[in-house]
Amino acid sequence: MNNKSYSKKVLLLIFSISLFNYIDRQVLYAVFPLIKADLGLSDMQLGFLASSFMVVYMCFAPITGYFGDRIRRPLVIGISAIFWSIATIFTGFAKNYLHLIVARSAVGIGEAGYGPVSPAYLAEWFPLKGRAKIMAIYALAIPVGSAMGYLLGGVLGENFGWRNAFFIVAVPGILLGIIAMFFKETPEKIKHPEKIKFSEYKAIFKNKTFLFLVFSMAVGTFSIGGLAAWMPSYFVRNFSLSVANAGFLFGAITVLAGITGNLSGGWIADALKKKIKRAYFIVGYVSFFLSVPFGIMAVLTDNFHFAVLMIFLAEFFVFMHSGPYHAAIIGIIPLRMRSMAFAVCIFIIHAFGDAISPTLIGYISDLHGLRIAVFMCIVFILFAGFLSMFAGRQYIFENQDEKE
Repeated sequence: MNNKSYSKKVLLLIFSISLFNYIDRQVLYAVFPLIKADLGLSDMQLGFLASSFMVVYMCFAPITGYFGDRIRRPLVIGISAIFWSIATIFTGFAKNYLHLIVARSAVGIGEAGYGPVSPAYLAEWFPLKGRAKIMAIYALAIPVGSAMGYLLGGVLGENFGWRNAFFIVAVPGILLGIIAMFFKETPEKIKHPEKIKFSEYKAIFKNKTFLFLVFSMAVGTFSIGGLAAWMPSYFVRNFSLSVANAGFLFGAITVLAGITGNLSGGWIADALKKKIKRAYFIVGYVSFFLSVPFGIMAVLTDNFHFAVLMIFLAEFFVFMHSGPYHAAIIGIIPLRMRSMAFAVCIFIIHAFGDAISPTLIGYISDLHGLRIAVFMCIVFILFAGFLSMFAGRQYIFENQDEKE
């Protein structure tokens, strides 16, 4: 079997695992109203369920990133998928709030093994010139998986109970995890089997382009994560939709915006890269800036159809940065430390992003209402745009010998 044929199988596998990664993660948000009614939780408590997952996820990511640079990565990916899927099953068995926190934290441990390893493993199966497109396809799992999570969570939760929703969505991840363990390591990694010394990782923190980039992603993740947690509830409260309809609606918006936004961002970035070396960064900050006005209009209007259109456009532009930024990280980080670099990225974007935004938005919602909380969340995206501009300028400064 040639590498070109095998690379397509790797893409299918990684995309499928990523898909259920986000299904298992987002199904929780779709059943927020059902859990709230069943266990009598406040909005802040619901938000902390999302935050507890993210805190554990980001803290375990550097640990798994360390092993990802040393152990055969398909094995790490497979074990991680099985672990978080089993933890998702235990979420359905939770009898009280503490049980929910423990179960969702365990999901975070499993996904922390997958997140730092999978992007570089996938990208290394493809040539450099088209990696933004490949990473855009990889990033499609975020909106598609999220949408399916909202849809399945809403429909399954309303018809079979929120506990059964978790039982059902967990099964595919176990099967995919078993398959992943039998996949091969990349030829690039096999040719360079040398292990990096732990002290050499300090180079990651000296890479200013990388730091500006991931902090811009952190700001974007703060807002995206907050919206992901609360937009279904926003539609339930402000437009009187049912739980199932709200989950279906936001899921449909997310998947359409995610597919078109990700593919557009990856295609534009790769095309622009042929002429401008900082193309990945330009696509990133332009997309962040363009998303804000549409998001603001979405929460200021009382017209349901206009709100749907505006939130679609806001998400479309936000998703455009995903493929280019993943490709940028792979391009500016040496092979031997890529798993750790993505682990650091995961830690930063969640520590300063969606580890705190669902809880903070829930807190603001309890005090001032959900509309104001969502509005503040959207405006915050502006800072992601400015940090992306700094990343692009730093990249040019660090590569002055290359022609713009």
